[in-house]
Amino acid sequence: MRIWQCRRALGAVWEPIFSPASTFSQPDPPGRHMSSYYPLPQQPVPPLNQTLDKYLMALRPLVSEEELEYSMKQVKEFGKSGGIGEILQEHLEKRARKMPNWITDWWQQSAYLENRLPLAVHSNPAVVIPKQDYNDWRGQLRFAAKLIAGVLDFKNKIDTHTLVVEYMRGKPLCMDQYSKIFSSCRVPGPKHDSILQHGRSRRGPTHITVVRNFQFFKLDVYNSDGSPLTVDQIHMQLLKVRSHSWKTDKEPLGVLTSDHRNTWGQAYNTLMKDKLNRDSVRAIQSSIFTICLDASVLKFSQEKYTSRIAAQMLHGGGSYSNSGNRWFDKTLQFIVGEDGSCGLIFEQATAEAPPIANILDHVLDYCENPETIRAPMIPLPLPQKLYFYITPEIKRDIEHAKQNLDILINDLDISCFIFRNFGKSFPKKNDLSPDSFIQVALQLAYFRMYGELCATNESASLRWFHLGRSETVRSATVEALEFVMAMEDTEKEVDIKLALMRKAIDAHSKCTEEALLGQGIDRHLLGLKLQAIEEGISIPKIFMDTSYAVATHWKILTGQVAARTDCVMCFGPVVPDGYAVCYNPMPQHINFSISAFNCCEETNAEKLSKYLETALTDMQNLISPSQEES
Repeated sequence: MRIWQCRRALGAVWEPIFSPASTFSQPDPPGRHMSSYYPLPQQPVPPLNQTLDKYLMALRPLVSEEELEYSMKQVKEFGKSGGIGEILQEHLEKRARKMPNWITDWWQQSAYLENRLPLAVHSNPAVVIPKQDYNDWRGQLRFAAKLIAGVLDFKNKIDTHTLVVEYMRGKPLCMDQYSKIFSSCRVPGPKHDSILQHGRSRRGPTHITVVRNFQFFKLDVYNSDGSPLTVDQIHMQLLKVRSHSWKTDKEPLGVLTSDHRNTWGQAYNTLMKDKLNRDSVRAIQSSIFTICLDASVLKFSQEKYTSRIAAQMLHGGGSYSNSGNRWFDKTLQFIVGEDGSCGLIFEQATAEAPPIANILDHVLDYCENPETIRAPMIPLPLPQKLYFYITPEIKRDIEHAKQNLDILINDLDISCFIFRNFGKSFPKKNDLSPDSFIQVALQLAYFRMYGELCATNESASLRWFHLGRSETVRSATVEALEFVMAMEDTEKEVDIKLALMRKAIDAHSKCTEEALLGQGIDRHLLGLKLQAIEEGISIPKIFMDTSYAVATHWKILTGQVAARTDCVMCFGPVVPDGYAVCYNPMPQHINFSISAFNCCEETNAEKLSKYLETALTDMQNLISPSQEES
């Protein structure tokens, strides 16, 4: 229970980061690159009274009348003239005038680096891409070679400042995250973690990490003249990696990185006492990215394939499967299975899902049409195998980590499915936001299962602002509650239900717009709380209120990844009695992943999947009669 109590305490400040698909729908204007200068605005501190009013409105569908009445008194006291709220607000505004972004550093620390839960399942999102057209190690290495070349091609755009700036609704987005993705790694610490960044130096690392059969290799991916290796050169090097990684009796050292952060931090200190281990670990940490050459996994039915592979991407399948082929601290790891299953997993302290999705789109496009460059007739050095000195103490740490990971894996309940009745084109044709349509359907599905709404956390990008990260969109609105209650009322007419559905969708769209403009409530409330802590002031009662605990106990953590690739992202819930719901709306279908924990008898990922499919169909049917009449 202790781990979950830690998570509950951080529930208000931790979440995976995603963005509405609509925010990346516009093409980039030609000629605008990362080197172009854009005076991006600073992220604003919202007005205090505005946030407090919105906070009370957000509580209405979640708490009882008595709880709401008590919270209103706490909010009134906090926001009164000359009160602690005004003082903290003034200090926040002063902080905003002095810093490039008033919340980003706090957010990175509180949401990620101070979070002590394991990165596997609890934090690192994974992406499953469509099964590749091969079924053996030969195809695996050929595809991996093209993938590596594609990633290097994207990295070259960053290095040469030719990466086209992304736009949202005609306004440029902050591109800072791209420079932090490559050659970076999280490092465990006793109380909080840190980030190592090697890619921003003038002469960054020139190697990647390749791992197969729990064995790590340092592979240089540039020629002596600075040009990247060709696909054929990379393929030859991967053949050498394979020929030097036959043994399967090696200790799965990478499993250590899946453990509780305090436990891994202690094991890390033990590991790094030896120079051989230090050199090997630093080679992994500084590498541009990691390629995991996974062994084949047990075959599944076609219906269960995506769900099982999603689990593989999230955690590697366990200590006796491919989990030893991971270094969960690494910012970016691509996974290429011998059976054609592929994807990636990323650590999100430095970057969020949209930039990762953009990289993935580019890489898969490149794999379809790789550059055919003749390989120079220069002999390449052997990939360097990274060795570790495994003491009895480190071996015990590995065994402990294996046990903990296997328990976590057995607890994960994940269901992936494709909703085929319609995709994002259907809501668009009816002048409705696809993201808001799906979010309201999710509220309906949850209400039908549990008879109530719950705190729902969807993220919106703040990249309109300099160094912006994310803001929460609270999908459980008063309007959503009115709609779902009407849907369960058999006496309500269809026209009324349809009107309430549109009202709920519009309310969610408005909340999203406000969040994108930096006018959400959750980062502001977090900032006020952290400002009090920084000044040594007692935490205001508004944050100790039962209603605040309910409103930040995210039973649904949700978001969409806006990728052109027909993929699905997945991640774990942040509370033991909650769900994580991710989706990728394609034009004619929607890819979903839903996860929960088996330790909670009240949650069931597959059951919520069925309810969500029904909710989406029922909402579609509300619109269809009106289309026929018109």
